[in-house]
Amino acid sequence: MNTKTRRQDPLLAQSRRLQVLDAASDCFRRRGYHGAGMAEISKTAGMSPGHIYNYFDSKDAIIDAIIARDMEEMFSVFDGFLQAEGPLLDVMLDGCENGVDKHLDVEKGALKLEMISEAARNDKVAVSLQASDVEARRLMKQLLRRDGSLVRDLPEAELDSRISVMFALFGGLMIRRVLNPQLDRDTVLIALKPVIRTLLTPF
Repeated sequence: MNTKTRRQDPLLAQSRRLQVLDAASDCFRRRGYHGAGMAEISKTAGMSPGHIYNYFDSKDAIIDAIIARDMEEMFSVFDGFLQAEGPLLDVMLDGCENGVDKHLDVEKGALKLEMISEAARNDKVAVSLQASDVEARRLMKQLLRRDGSLVRDLPEAELDSRISVMFALFGGLMIRRVLNPQLDRDTVLIALKPVIRTLLTPF
């Protein structure tokens, strides 16, 4: 199979892209965005730098693809909420467990924090992360405006604020886990679920 054929094979191309994303994610976690050069990423991926440039133009493009992959995972979570049976409040409270597990994952958290740190210095990364956040808030609002939601009739500004607080609660767990490695998942859930219940209920 020649180079041109390999590039035209969509399954192979997707496999190579994922290979690069996994390698880059590992490098960014260990070395930081600026500490991880394309040479190190290519070595970790087991590919030449030139081969990587067949799929990504730059490190910023790799970050964009990592963010896009995170968004696909997010779409899957929201789709699960939409497809689940039972009262929406119960479905979302049950989903807290997966949400806490995800945000207490030190490796994923380290990568997310590194990207946020880079966004403070890099406008292109900031735009990508902000767009991802806009989409996440849009999907959550769409979910909470559905029939069966106890907060579907809240004013726009109030619903937006509740969504932002929920996202802050989960996002903050990444920082707490880094600062307090002994943070216990089960006791976090005991404290978190009543707060989420309150945010998803009129008051």
